[in-house]
Amino acid sequence: MTKEGPVQRDLIGRDVGIPTQVLNRVLRKLSGSGIIKLKGEVIEASSDQRVGMAIRALKFGADFEGVCKALGWVEFENVAALALEAHDFEVRRHFRFKGAGRRWEMDLIGCRKPLMVCVDCKHWLHGWKTSAIKKTVEAQLMRTRALAESLPSLGEKLGLVQWGRATIVPAVLALVPGPFKFYNHVPIVPVLQLRDFLNELPAHATSLTHFTVRIGNGD
Repeated sequence: MTKEGPVQRDLIGRDVGIPTQVLNRVLRKLSGSGIIKLKGEVIEASSDQRVGMAIRALKFGADFEGVCKALGWVEFENVAALALEAHDFEVRRHFRFKGAGRRWEMDLIGCRKPLMVCVDCKHWLHGWKTSAIKKTVEAQLMRTRALAESLPSLGEKLGLVQWGRATIVPAVLALVPGPFKFYNHVPIVPVLQLRDFLNELPAHATSLTHFTVRIGNGD
């Protein structure tokens, strides 16, 4: 309910259907933990706090997809970044670079030697059409190919000068599952399956569409 801004305490109480005494106790606890801002009868939450709420909800067993539906686009991207960081990837957000004669921007790049996963985040609430999936994947492939070709000159900017080589995997992250999991061997990952994808990526990276690039003088 804080997705659109501050919300009245009584509206939350009415929505969750719990006694006022219990609601007030929970809200005070959340406020004391820095999860929300409690100002009299009004509850406020910043984007970072809402992501914190989402993570807290997930720890208590809330539905992953349902939680993400309650987040805005930027917040959805933040959840993806946090998942990458939880799997020991160094994350670059909205990485801009020049390549193939034009400028590009990658939503998220996760770096964990020797893997780089380039993620296009699609916070879609409705069913995917096949044509939209193909267009999205093809665009992500172009971005990733341009990054791979430019990587030798971007190694320092990305902190990869000691890597020696990188295996770069494009991926599309969606809120809901589509009609197929891959297109042109590029994974289309529902957010519900993101953790499994990241766990399995090291073993399956070379069976997916990928680019291998030499960088610097590392191993």
